[in-house]
Amino acid sequence: MQDTDSSKELLSVEGTVDRIVYADPETNFGVVVVVGPSRGAETVLVGNLFGVQPGEYIRCQGRYELDPRYGKRFRVDHYESVLPSNVAAIEKFLSSGLIRGIGKTYAKRLVERFGENVFDIIENEPQRLREVDGIGPKRIDQIIRSWEQHRAVRDLMLFLQQYGIPQSFAPRLLAEYGSDTIEQIRRNPYQLALDIKGIGFKRADALAERLGIPRESIERVKAGVYYLLHEMAEDGHCFYPADPLIEQASAILEVGHDLVVSAINALQSEKRVVLEILPDETRAVYLTPLYRHEVGVTQLLTRLIRTPKLFPKLDVEAELMRFEQRYRFTLATRQRQAVATALSGGVMVITGGPGTGKTTIIRTILNILQTAGIRVHLAAPTGRASKRMQELTGYDASTIHRLLQYSPQEGRFLRNPQNPLRTDFLIVDETSMLDITMAYHLLRALPATASLIFVGDVDQLPSVGPGNFLRDLILSETIPTVALHEVYRQAQESMIITNAHRINQGKMPVLPRQTEKTDFLFVQAEAPDQVLEEIKRLAVVDLPKRVGFSPTREIQVITPMHRGLIGAQNLNRELQQVLNPNSPGIERGGMTFRVGDKVMQTANNYDKEVFNGDIGFITNIDREEQLLKVRFDQRVVVYDFSELDQLELAYAITVHKSQGSEYPAVIMPVHTTHALMLQRNLLYTAITRGKRLVCLVGQTKAVALAVHNVNQTPRYSGLHLRLRSLLQNRAEAT
Repeated sequence: MQDTDSSKELLSVEGTVDRIVYADPETNFGVVVVVGPSRGAETVLVGNLFGVQPGEYIRCQGRYELDPRYGKRFRVDHYESVLPSNVAAIEKFLSSGLIRGIGKTYAKRLVERFGENVFDIIENEPQRLREVDGIGPKRIDQIIRSWEQHRAVRDLMLFLQQYGIPQSFAPRLLAEYGSDTIEQIRRNPYQLALDIKGIGFKRADALAERLGIPRESIERVKAGVYYLLHEMAEDGHCFYPADPLIEQASAILEVGHDLVVSAINALQSEKRVVLEILPDETRAVYLTPLYRHEVGVTQLLTRLIRTPKLFPKLDVEAELMRFEQRYRFTLATRQRQAVATALSGGVMVITGGPGTGKTTIIRTILNILQTAGIRVHLAAPTGRASKRMQELTGYDASTIHRLLQYSPQEGRFLRNPQNPLRTDFLIVDETSMLDITMAYHLLRALPATASLIFVGDVDQLPSVGPGNFLRDLILSETIPTVALHEVYRQAQESMIITNAHRINQGKMPVLPRQTEKTDFLFVQAEAPDQVLEEIKRLAVVDLPKRVGFSPTREIQVITPMHRGLIGAQNLNRELQQVLNPNSPGIERGGMTFRVGDKVMQTANNYDKEVFNGDIGFITNIDREEQLLKVRFDQRVVVYDFSELDQLELAYAITVHKSQGSEYPAVIMPVHTTHALMLQRNLLYTAITRGKRLVCLVGQTKAVALAVHNVNQTPRYSGLHLRLRSLLQNRAEAT
């Protein structure tokens, strides 16, 4: 219980931010230590402080409290970023890297030359900076631009403070809207909920109310419905049924059903949403782009299925015999069936778990097609998946983005109906990761005369983006599908593969102890803090010593959730502290990035050609130039400090982020604190990421909970219904 006196007047504390103890980007909560301007006394601040940076000088209003666990702290009601006034604080501010072009060396020289007047010089007489040894015109321009940007952030912070929005959003708002930020906020505060991660509808709604937008306003209700549909798309839905949408919107917005219906109708008139009755009588509400993509995929697949193929007709049996004789290898009956179906042309699906022979089938198809001189391309949704596809097949493979030649300058794919792919045959791996939007762009770039094979494991987690593409293809019963179930002899020797199939069948995996020689281990740990310590021991000491795995390059910790003691966020902090504690670093976005850290790209960046899920290592941090370099495989990518919200530590990642990848060794916490996420397909996906070793750490009952939990939240998608209906109607018409 915290001891605070809310009756007291607000007190003031100011000082230089010395270090960030804790920061949560989702809640904006932070714990920060500041050093006072006079005696250098430290004060611990708590509150909405996410985004403040070491070296920044802040003035806070709030109250002291006594926490029984953490002691005396200052709870911040609101704060503002100000310029320090004493020489020591000024030098620390300028040394922090907040102003581009000024590092520790130049900060010291500037303070020695101009003393407390340095900010006035930068603001009003920047050319005088040339009086400092080493500062020339180029660096002065750099300092001026950075100073103006910092000033804009401070001005915006004051505006946000008036309207109850955490000041930490200022840099992100400026990056999104530029000099027009305040006008954009006044014009449409609800747009912030869609554009700026973390603001959400509640904050935007409170801001709108302060700006004078009535609660019963149709604009408010439209914004609420539109935001809800975007949130549902984030959860993987292509549409949402009208009745539950109306119920939820009415409850959240605290308005009547009639007003919500009016808002949906208005959004439809504006062509921002589509309301349609599906073949199963569901009244579905779509965001317009997702509707176009779903309908487009249906039409494009139908066209592919019905268009005759141009490549020469092959004698499949003869080709199979030639292949088997040449490689002294006999395909199983199901594998021969899959190859024969593929070579007959059209569209097909091959699905199966690990060890069921998917790669063998792809290799056989590729060999026969290339021998016959047929043009074939391989692709996968992510860089890691395409690299793995290439390693397994021995043939070139690319990401779908690269295959379709995305142009950042034009903001579109250069491969499209007007400039289609030059191919006769396309094989797409890891199709369970393919969302409806990516499927749409892929299909529209494919000539109607091409054949297409979708390969994947339908029992893995579905795509992060909207839709359930692979499952919908199978459910439609309109696409020839070969489902592989038999695990071949060599794969049967792997406990990883054996346990993957046991889990998929709803059976408990065999859980060998650490003393047994096997590629699948289970370490019992009941309390979350015990799980954490065991993971650290395994990743840092035990597995590197026993098996020779590199802790950063070959061992990957995979966890069900992002938050919590054994979630990705905290595991990364803990593993960083033991694996890379002393390298030079910088604090940004609640994280410390150090040279040598393992990091993951968290958003597609077409300009840099790095994509969501790519993993690399930090090679250099330049505070003066405000640049950070990351090596991804053989390529170095340069990030401005303002772009570091695209990176996160990757010593531990979520199961969703691991899709499409394989790692020599996987360590996974399995504990009832993650009960909400413990599902069969999540556990199955996680353990199939391990190639040579999988180690589960936690409770047997948590493993059982995951194995028996198949109550996945349904994904609303109409693709299977549309495919079935369209192809049946066309068949009846002919």
